[in-house]
Amino acid sequence: MPETRGSVRQRKKAAQEAGEPVVDPTPAESSATEEAEEVIPEPKPKPTAKARLQNDDEDLDGYTPWLDILRVITFLLLASAGLSYLISSGESFTWGMKHPPKYMQLKWWKSQFASPLELTLEELAQFDGRNPESPVYLAINGTIYDVSANRRTYGPGGSYNIFAGVDASRGFVTGCFADDRTADLRGVEEMFLPVDDPVFDNKHYSDAQLADLKKLEREEAERKVFEALQHWANFFARSDKYHKVGTVKREPDWLEKEPRKKLCDAAEKQRPKRKVPGQ
Repeated sequence: MPETRGSVRQRKKAAQEAGEPVVDPTPAESSATEEAEEVIPEPKPKPTAKARLQNDDEDLDGYTPWLDILRVITFLLLASAGLSYLISSGESFTWGMKHPPKYMQLKWWKSQFASPLELTLEELAQFDGRNPESPVYLAINGTIYDVSANRRTYGPGGSYNIFAGVDASRGFVTGCFADDRTADLRGVEEMFLPVDDPVFDNKHYSDAQLADLKKLEREEAERKVFEALQHWANFFARSDKYHKVGTVKREPDWLEKEPRKKLCDAAEKQRPKRKVPGQ
């Protein structure tokens, strides 16, 4: 391998220090040394900011945004289809649900920002569905719901039109729709109370036992009334089709002014019989 100029100088210096004669490199060695130095590449200068900007501009000349736009649109369509399938529980990929969630209905959002209604029974009666330009309202336990989404059922001629325009809480419990179009629940618990049979009762119970039993039976009957009414109240409150719009306006002593209703025949006939102790 040919020596470089640095190597030659070091060799001369070492020879002088040792007292040895200094021999200059031959022309061939000098030529080889120069050639070795010539092959060392010099570092390339870094491109200037102007040159880099010019190269970037040249790269952008061939760029088109349509491919990126197509990717974004494809992603949004797939995401929309997946979200629709998830929310609709597999009903639709295109948001074509028969009963979309409340938060996807314009009517529901309007009701959230609108002031709640407060209607008397006389005012509520005007929303029984006979006027096609007005919504259909019904009330249960003092809460008014818009059931216009099912006008065929709750409007004139519908199977549940009997509930439109009134608070028929009593009828929801007893099932006597025509007779119990009222919110007065007094005495409804009797439909769950066993029928008194003096002969049977005196045979199987003492007076004290019968008194305690009747107390427990009434507590159980009142619980069943509450659960029955709560079931229907929850049905309307949780429905995706019906929306709460307000409450029924009543006088504080309205119930005292109402004549006490007798238990309807259908509810009276379904009252249970008292069982033999231990059964």
